[in-house]
Amino acid sequence: MTSAQNNPAIALTIAGSEATGGAGAQADLKTFQQLGVFGIVALSCIVSFDPKQDWNHRFVPVDPQVIADQLEAITAAYQPTQLDTVKIGMLGTPATIDTVAQSLANRDWKNVVLDPVLICKGQEPGAALDTDQALKAQILPKASFVTPNHFESLSLSGLAEISTVEHLKEAAQRIYDASGATVLAKGGVRLAGSEAVDVFYDGTSLEVLSSPKVGEVAVSGAGCSLAAAVAAELAKGASPIDAARAAKHFVTKAIQARVASQAPFDAVWQGAR
Repeated sequence: MTSAQNNPAIALTIAGSEATGGAGAQADLKTFQQLGVFGIVALSCIVSFDPKQDWNHRFVPVDPQVIADQLEAITAAYQPTQLDTVKIGMLGTPATIDTVAQSLANRDWKNVVLDPVLICKGQEPGAALDTDQALKAQILPKASFVTPNHFESLSLSGLAEISTVEHLKEAAQRIYDASGATVLAKGGVRLAGSEAVDVFYDGTSLEVLSSPKVGEVAVSGAGCSLAAAVAAELAKGASPIDAARAAKHFVTKAIQARVASQAPFDAVWQGAR
């Protein structure tokens, strides 16, 4: 008896492992699966929060050659007609960024969704700055879609303040002008009011996406899951605005069904969809 072959949409995430399961590659793969996409991961680092040190990150980068080996295997196994979408999460070091940038340059990607993780809690300021600058110089120009959070929108736009929806709109437009990538700038719980607001801008259309806030505290994995959901929808052929709307709805449901633990933060639950 011959088994039937399946041909689902495929998406790759290049991201870190987050030990509590709420964010990073774990969140990405859960999101892909829930949205009907075959998920692949290349691990960039391993992060384990330290409960003895205010839950700072214990950050261990994956050796650059190991990252290159993972990406070589993935791109050899899946040709561009199968795999044309990649979501990029936490990279963490200039060496990792350089390795990923070189790999991206070796293949024509239709969709490069960047969740521009610019800081790692507990990381030395100098190392964080070097990583931020490398990400902006080497990865951001390759992105076709970028999903910055409040802090990242400030950094990428150069604005001194983002406290209103109008500020967030300006940030999205500035980031698009600087990068050429479609932008979904996340206001989340950082802006005052009863609505969690994100702003979509693709150089032509500007749309405010909002839903009622679920609490006033950020939930672990929401940003990772949003970018992964965008990537999944794009891999299935959705337009950027439709991908953004679907991702917003998906993450809202995941936040509503959050999972509590002994950590001082809840985690999104993608299975609520």
